[in-house]
Amino acid sequence: MVKVIRLASFSTTLVVCLLVLVSSGTAGVAPAGESSGMERDGAMRGKLETLVHRLNLDGAVERKKFAVSLVDVTDAEHPRYAGVNDTVMMYAASLPKIAILLAGFEQVRQGALSYTPEVREMFNRIARFSSNTDASKAVRMIGFDKIAATLTSSKYKLYDPAQNGGLWVGKAYGGPNDYWKPDPLHHLSHGATTLQTARFFTLLAQDKLVDVEMSRELKQVLGHPGIHHKFVKGLDAVPGVTIYRKSGTWQNWHADGALIEYNGKRYVAAALFEDAQGGKLLEKLIVGLHAIICGQAQSNAD
Repeated sequence: MVKVIRLASFSTTLVVCLLVLVSSGTAGVAPAGESSGMERDGAMRGKLETLVHRLNLDGAVERKKFAVSLVDVTDAEHPRYAGVNDTVMMYAASLPKIAILLAGFEQVRQGALSYTPEVREMFNRIARFSSNTDASKAVRMIGFDKIAATLTSSKYKLYDPAQNGGLWVGKAYGGPNDYWKPDPLHHLSHGATTLQTARFFTLLAQDKLVDVEMSRELKQVLGHPGIHHKFVKGLDAVPGVTIYRKSGTWQNWHADGALIEYNGKRYVAAALFEDAQGGKLLEKLIVGLHAIICGQAQSNAD
């Protein structure tokens, strides 16, 4: 288990500067992402809000305890996007391990890390079984600075102060040299927004993470989920679904992000929820998100 850490900032000047960035970036959060080409879809947003209301999540939305993003990537060149609280950054437990994997594949591409069978199996255990031991080992191999540089790079902007942050890994998942830095805006050790999580999986669907070859390999690593809960459990009743995902859980914090393929449709779902029953809710949520993109889910019993 991983404890949520809120660490103090390193300098008053840094905090003041970043607060200016936040105030200017969150008032009119417009582009859903640059390199992914996601376009906000008003009709899909309306369906998403109806689903949120039907699941009695309006209060959680108001308290900024719940966030969700949905992307229709059936047409990969013109992905349609909708989100609620999508730039609210929250503690995301193990979901930001996707950032470790991305940085690792970038190091492989650059020749700084050999993609041996042992490294591939380590990545598989991180993605499919959320191994904390392997995640910490990978962090030590790659380096916190390389992970942060990947997330904040102009290529990805998966952590972007102008969009109130995003994916962040400022602490490993146990073991020696576990601590590094909190995210500059919210002082979270392992943080995410649903917007940037959705962008990650959309870029994955478009083969735009690292390069085409590495993106497809990363997709395989994220396939065959080994933990049966949240989105995976919620889609149990839908035959023929393929899921590439990473989830996170610690105490009341629940997170899930996935690329889902079904019957010629492809979509990305991402959700963060701080609630004791958050895992159960995400099971219900994904059924509704699936229906928005693919129509009413069919039960195995039908």
